[in-house]
Amino acid sequence: MLQDTTLSSSVLSLLSGEGGRLLGIVLLSLKVTITAVTCAGLVGLPVGAGLALARFPGRTVVIVLVNTLMGLPPVVAGLAIFLLLSRSGPLGGLELLFTPQAMMIAQFVLVLPIIVALTRQTIEDLWTEYQDHLTSLGAGRLRSIPTLLWDARFSLVTTLLAGLGRASAEVGAILIVGGNIAGFTRTMTTSIALETSKGDLPLAMALGVVLMSLTLAINGLAYGISRVGARFSGKN
Repeated sequence: MLQDTTLSSSVLSLLSGEGGRLLGIVLLSLKVTITAVTCAGLVGLPVGAGLALARFPGRTVVIVLVNTLMGLPPVVAGLAIFLLLSRSGPLGGLELLFTPQAMMIAQFVLVLPIIVALTRQTIEDLWTEYQDHLTSLGAGRLRSIPTLLWDARFSLVTTLLAGLGRASAEVGAILIVGGNIAGFTRTMTTSIALETSKGDLPLAMALGVVLMSLTLAINGLAYGISRVGARFSGKN
């Protein structure tokens, strides 16, 4: 009972006196995550489709590499990006380290292999099903990519959601490249890690509730859109 009261007080505190700070953290989290997933989708969907249909030497090696990168440890990705963006690194002149842009890059690197790998499998399965039909229409492998991506659009929503889930839960990489600077690079996940380390568990739990609520809302909206789209497509 006491824990429930403390948690409720923390939530009310976040929504009242600290509302401005919380809103900034939430907006930054959404901005970083959605931007990273959008960019990864724009790159990963066509690359995954191309990898599914193109035939070239070393293709199997590339597929194995992409599948391996799906499990890339976030701290390793963060360290690599840190070295690239540090002043002594090759991209140090851009001065992106400890900025929201650096966090977007980190999430992009982590999400991209997931989208590429899942898209490759989806498009490869569709090509197996529709190969004869598309070939009879004069569409080769690469020319079939736009058609297959469009046909798989509702299935690919799940692919993007998988990337969104990975990005929204990320802590290690963005801590390394973002620095968890209050009011500038502090996100929901890094705030939870910070408050937990400080021993403020009610506040960390309250932040966790907000994060889970936002994630549930985004996933629910995307799922609803995909279901409505699938039914509409089926009627036609």
